[in-house]
Amino acid sequence: MVGSIAIDAEYLKEIEKARRDLRSLISSRSCAPIMLRLAWHDAGTYDAKTRTGGPDGSIRHEQEYAHNANNGLKIAIDLCEGVKAKHPRITYADLYQLAGVVAVEITGGPAIDFAPGRKDSSESPEEGRLPDAAQGVSHLRDIFYRMGLSDKDIVALSGGHTLGRAHLERSGYEGPWTKEPLKFDNSYFVELLKGESEGLLKLPTDMALLEDPKFRYYVELYAKDEDAFFTDYAASHKKLSELGFNPPSLGFKGAVKNSALLVQSAVGVAVAAAVVIFSYFYEVHRKTK
Repeated sequence: MVGSIAIDAEYLKEIEKARRDLRSLISSRSCAPIMLRLAWHDAGTYDAKTRTGGPDGSIRHEQEYAHNANNGLKIAIDLCEGVKAKHPRITYADLYQLAGVVAVEITGGPAIDFAPGRKDSSESPEEGRLPDAAQGVSHLRDIFYRMGLSDKDIVALSGGHTLGRAHLERSGYEGPWTKEPLKFDNSYFVELLKGESEGLLKLPTDMALLEDPKFRYYVELYAKDEDAFFTDYAASHKKLSELGFNPPSLGFKGAVKNSALLVQSAVGVAVAAAVVIFSYFYEVHRKTK
């Protein structure tokens, strides 16, 4: 279970400042793909039965980022340190998931609702909870069902491969999935349905999406309807980023909102009264002329 922290208006302000800093960082360093991978791999260790793992910032620990599936992610962890130093109150767990949200948005993808309040964990899960790119249909279901996700989530999240490329020294595979690896769109599915394309990568787990009829339904849908993909991706990404996490109540936001509405109402009443008074004196003045 991912713990939660108490948050207030000041914490939310820090989140928005960190969001701006992440936009600048990711844009200037062209690091959206690895930031998205960092967010996924921190969250993707969740086990719904044991309620362990998940988006709790544990990937910052060497014992976890040293896992084979996390090869290269120390780069993203180090990049996030600059933002963490400017906003020390923000947890690593929130920072990594926020980085994933920003990575999608600034590359043209859908806006993803972000709920802060994750507590950092000092423990890391055992190795072997993340997907193995060399496996097929049953493996994908085993991994994602363990998290509590669905077939639709599997395919929608796989569409995140529209960003980035595989690196031989990290995964044993080389190349991008799409022709524009820094643009978030539905081209991953379009290319997948085309079959082999020179210079583009298709992993065994990618091909598995075509082999299973339930998976293939969503591949074909997303290839022809980018809006449907964006809608489902945003929902699935949010689910992934909140596995095992119950966002804390933001009741004070409602109080602030209600106060603002009361002020607006009071101003409206005052303006209306002023108009009435002005009209009255105008009529009196007109009649006495």
